[in-house]
Amino acid sequence: MLQQVLSNLTVVSILAVINSLLLVYYVIPKISWVIITRNLNEKPNERSSHKGATPTMAGVAFFITLIMTLFFIQYYDTEHIGLNLIASATLIFMVGVKDDLVVSSPKAKLFMEALAVLFLFFHNALESSNLNGFLGIFEIPLWFVYIASTILVLTIINAYNLIDGIDGLASIIAIIIFSVFALIFYSINLFFYYLVCLSFIGMLFAYLFFNFSTKNKIFMGDTGSLLIGFCIAFLSLRFMAIDVSLYSHFTFKPENGFFILMAILCIPLFDMLRVIGVRLLHNKSPFYPDRNHSHHVLIDFGMSHFKATMLLGFINYMFVILIIILGTFLNSFKMLAVFFIAFGLFLLLFYKLKRSINAARLKVVK
Repeated sequence: MLQQVLSNLTVVSILAVINSLLLVYYVIPKISWVIITRNLNEKPNERSSHKGATPTMAGVAFFITLIMTLFFIQYYDTEHIGLNLIASATLIFMVGVKDDLVVSSPKAKLFMEALAVLFLFFHNALESSNLNGFLGIFEIPLWFVYIASTILVLTIINAYNLIDGIDGLASIIAIIIFSVFALIFYSINLFFYYLVCLSFIGMLFAYLFFNFSTKNKIFMGDTGSLLIGFCIAFLSLRFMAIDVSLYSHFTFKPENGFFILMAILCIPLFDMLRVIGVRLLHNKSPFYPDRNHSHHVLIDFGMSHFKATMLLGFINYMFVILIIILGTFLNSFKMLAVFFIAFGLFLLLFYKLKRSINAARLKVVK
């Protein structure tokens, strides 16, 4: 009887969202109690957008929920990749826990993240040596696939980790990303990945209740942001490995698949590139912490956490729609030009905002 229930996609889809939401909603207060009791609250620094010490490590609830979800949706794991995901996610979870308790060096984090990617490479479902004509390129060597995939995963993990700076932003961006991926995987009958997306959507909606709360606030911490970033990267690899024959389900051209992925991840990626560029221009390390992130600029400009989050989420969502539309009739070379223009406008917007903020501060000093 239970097996029949779990083989019904509609029922499992509803359960994936509801169970994830309820489990995270139940576990987070327990985590908060432990953090507060052991005096492990995250204390604000000069970069923080918060004033008081706040519990963190809500990502523990995400990890527990992910493991439970993977058990219940194993019927749909036709590619048998669930164990690889569990092994990789466990490594990432360990890195996040350590970083939340005792700050890790960037090099140590990158090494462990790369090791986690290795566990994914033990499965060939994420391998694809065909770029489908992206910038005129078709077949590429398998060794290059592994290197490029590792760089892509590390970039996505850390780009997502960097946007976790104000209430709700990381969650809203992730909900948008998982929603788009869910639609894509559902349309091509990759239901295991679709259900993973639904589970994370349920988790993040539950987390938002606490993250926006004034009395029961908690942060996801690196435990959460690294895990979510890794799972987004995992889904990104599977998206890039979609067989070219399945592109008949989509309106956009196969050669534009990479640009669709970049659009889905646009806010984390654009923000990371912009921040690294600003730091290098000031002769600082790319890992140097500062308040140059897009969300910091919007907060300093006078926006509330909620408004800044909604604005960046809206930009991300609309850009995905725009790129999917353009991807139906533009080739990959023209799409590359579109991305350069879009990134240029993104840089210009936040340059103007930053100048306005600095000018206002100078007036106050005088």
